[in-house]
Amino acid sequence: MSRATIMAVVNQKGGTGKTTTCENLVCLENGLSVITPKPYRERAKRTVYPRRVKNRDVLCEDIDAVLQKKPESFEAFLQELRAQDYEIKYGKHISVKGKNQVRFIRLSSLEEGYTEADLRAHFLGQQEHKPREKRNYRTDARPFNLVIDIQSKLQNKGAGYQRWASVYNLKQMSKMLLFLRDHKIESMEQLDQLVQQQTTKRDALLSSIQQSEKRLAEIGTLKKHIINYSKTRTTYEEYRKAGYSKKFLEAHREEITIHKAAKAAFDELGVKKLPKIKDLSVEYAEVLAAKKQTYAEYRLAKNDVQELLIAQQNIASLYDAERKEEERKRRKDEQSH
Repeated sequence: MSRATIMAVVNQKGGTGKTTTCENLVCLENGLSVITPKPYRERAKRTVYPRRVKNRDVLCEDIDAVLQKKPESFEAFLQELRAQDYEIKYGKHISVKGKNQVRFIRLSSLEEGYTEADLRAHFLGQQEHKPREKRNYRTDARPFNLVIDIQSKLQNKGAGYQRWASVYNLKQMSKMLLFLRDHKIESMEQLDQLVQQQTTKRDALLSSIQQSEKRLAEIGTLKKHIINYSKTRTTYEEYRKAGYSKKFLEAHREEITIHKAAKAAFDELGVKKLPKIKDLSVEYAEVLAAKKQTYAEYRLAKNDVQELLIAQQNIASLYDAERKEEERKRRKDEQSH
């Protein structure tokens, strides 16, 4: 299904032409990117066009980086290139293919100093490798964007994607991409930081709720014991004036027991001066209202954390599936040679 077809369907249903959540999900589920138009005044005006990045330039830079590690042999050099996510193809001429390349590049076709013959001569001690000047085109390259990168992986639908899709739900991933876009999350570091912040916020709100519940329970207990204390105070004073008579105790055991329990509760709660019931009722209402407000915030924070953790898990699973597929290809290539 093309983007034009999707837009036609949306317009037929009374759409305004603007990108909607429904359209976004349909685009993502059909392997199309989601484009969020910006107002004209917010669009960047390009005046300088950066030098086009060539795969050969990137390969030469990576060769320089590998040689700085001083591998002991040409084969060790190729192993280091593999560690940089390059595929190695052996034959009459050795060819390599980077992660973002479509075709293999023969080492023999590179510029002077980087050909297979030059590199072999370097490891035999026959010539010295001189790294070329550092180019600045990489700093002009488009910055990494998590949403764009994931959309690219979903659209390419390689073997790693197929492995991921056999376990995870594409519709859930589509919703997750919209979540990342709406929250302006552009990197895994940003996502991890947001997860940590929201988890801390959620836990703090939960702790506040628990403290409120504890205080509400204390107020309820305190009110009950103050009422009991007041009702049994006269009886207990008569019991004391009677010299703690056993006969008086037997006649008024229940009231005296309730009075003693109230005094013990005051000691446990650290109450030196009994508060007024009216004041406790006001405090109870205030704490209860604050708890309800905090609980509403807690539910939102809890949902946010759940969404973020699902996003974190889905992204990790997609990248892991891709990594495993690349590892499988590498082992297969090694076995074929």
